[in-house]
Amino acid sequence: MNKILCALFGIFLSGAVFAVPAVVDYVLDGDTFAAAVKIEDDISITVRVRIINIDTPELNGACDAEVSKANKAKEFVVDLLPVGTIVDLKNIKDDKYLGRIDANIILPDGRDVGDVLIKEQLARPYNGGKRHSWCN
Repeated sequence: MNKILCALFGIFLSGAVFAVPAVVDYVLDGDTFAAAVKIEDDISITVRVRIINIDTPELNGACDAEVSKANKAKEFVVDLLPVGTIVDLKNIKDDKYLGRIDANIILPDGRDVGDVLIKEQLARPYNGGKRHSWCN
């Protein structure tokens, strides 16, 4: 299924130079949300999108401090990406979880959501591999 989603995005991207527009549907946590993506004039699909190159605390974290930070990150993203916001998905990649893709998320004002979260100290850079604890 995920490979099919990426193939559809790949076909769509061949017609788009830099980004695919998407409409925010709901936020799951600090680094994942769902969005509707139009793949043809009358066909849209809803896909979960993980913000690429960042790590946010987990809502089911290992300690109270992590859960608190996770809730702050989610609340911030809910405010930053209200339902109906049109964002651009760039650098779309397949994700390890079925039904989810990874992408850079560009706000209507041109800011990268991952960069905003890092600047606000609600996320940290992440390029794969072992994640360090948010508990301290």
